[in-house]
Amino acid sequence: GTGAQSAWAWPVVGAALGVLGAVVASASLWLGVTPGVTAALVLAVGAMLTGGLHEDGLSDTADGLYGGWTRERRLEIMKDSRVGSYGVLALVLVTLARWSALTALLVFGAAGGGHWAALVATGALSRVPMALMMALLPNARGEGLSHATGQPGQVTALAALGLAAGIALLTVGWAALAMLAAALAVGVLLSISALRRIGGQTGDVLGTSQQLAEAACLAVLSARL
Repeated sequence: GTGAQSAWAWPVVGAALGVLGAVVASASLWLGVTPGVTAALVLAVGAMLTGGLHEDGLSDTADGLYGGWTRERRLEIMKDSRVGSYGVLALVLVTLARWSALTALLVFGAAGGGHWAALVATGALSRVPMALMMALLPNARGEGLSHATGQPGQVTALAALGLAAGIALLTVGWAALAMLAAALAVGVLLSISALRRIGGQTGDVLGTSQQLAEAACLAVLSARL
């Protein structure tokens, strides 16, 4: 599908969303808004720009992977629009992790506009696991959004990886390598869990990989302050 063939460009979209988030952050800080509230605003704008797609995937995946006893039941739960306790917990904890790290970056890294580089690099790198998982894992459902999009070739996925690494190296320097390693690590852990529990990836699982990778990237960057 054409959606799959454009997977190489996902890091570019992520970087662009990072730029928009950084504009919001700079304007907010300039107006005297505290870093914590500013970080919440940035996350809110990011969710609005993507229609909350990745956040929705995160809650559905948490409910599905941990809520059902069989593969069929897990996939059924993931399709259900209702959010269960696992989904709520996952959303709260991952959002809290992203918010905490981003707040630290805004407090300590704001000198010289450090949050610009951080948000652009994170936006690019957090899309890498999505492209790789889509290319390397079977589709668990054989239908749905991820299936309809098709499967990108490995070259397409590697192009996404290279592009994201390039963007991150240009913005945050060698910290990009630690961020990429963290993003790939959560992608691998999620892939193992999804393969064991539902036999592959779905659109929800891909969205989850973006959220976890974003939290991981921001955590690595904030730890380096």
